[in-house]
Amino acid sequence: MRLALIQMHVIPGDPAANIVHAAEMAREAAAGKPDLILLPEVWSTGIPEDPSVPGADENGAPAALAMQKLAAELNIPIAAGSTADRRDGTVRNTARVFDRAGMQAACYDKIHLIGLMGEDRIFIPGDRPCRFDLSGLPCGLMICYDLRFPELARSLALSGARLLLAPAAWPKPRLHPWRILLQTRALENQVFTAAANCVGRSGPYDFFGHSLVADPLGNILAEAGEDEEILFSDIDPAVCGEVRRSMDLLADRRPACYKR
Repeated sequence: MRLALIQMHVIPGDPAANIVHAAEMAREAAAGKPDLILLPEVWSTGIPEDPSVPGADENGAPAALAMQKLAAELNIPIAAGSTADRRDGTVRNTARVFDRAGMQAACYDKIHLIGLMGEDRIFIPGDRPCRFDLSGLPCGLMICYDLRFPELARSLALSGARLLLAPAAWPKPRLHPWRILLQTRALENQVFTAAANCVGRSGPYDFFGHSLVADPLGNILAEAGEDEEILFSDIDPAVCGEVRRSMDLLADRRPACYKR
């Protein structure tokens, strides 16, 4: 399975320009014949500062809808990162995944909101993990700050996920925890992790990129630099089973003991 991670610069507050740019990069990625394209977090608006979130999607349009149509056109599944999404009078940080026919395969509202960047003033948190199947592969969705909470990744692994997808807007200077958390979430759950990050200056934040893919042993298979880039990585989902046959961490858990 070939993954293509879109590491893009986001122009804050300009959804129209960002949609055009994301589509251009996705089309470029398609030339590499990936089985899945992954975009970063809040790629259409940047991290909102205004609680009214001008430019937010309205129930998945126009940004997520543009990626939905593109998935069908390219005949390639697109994990459309996340967008600020207004639904039922509230705004959420929502990730959607579309299959190669353009059908929605998953929709996830970010559970953990980072107060440090004011997300808790802007968004309503989600309350449900998202495990889904894509082309026969069990996957799970997380968004950026979610990576700091091992319970979520573990719950997705226990529900069968073999690939965790994490769109992100992870700024400088926190490169060390970014790498460590992605490798650890992969290693402790014996799954693949793939995370697409933003890059460059966007509003008050400076993003360092370093989108990466880690295998079930925590090894980094591919890592981008600090400029715009399309990062390709080939993964073999069967490796999850091979690793677990050698040492099955999930089977050796003792949940009853953890409640004491």
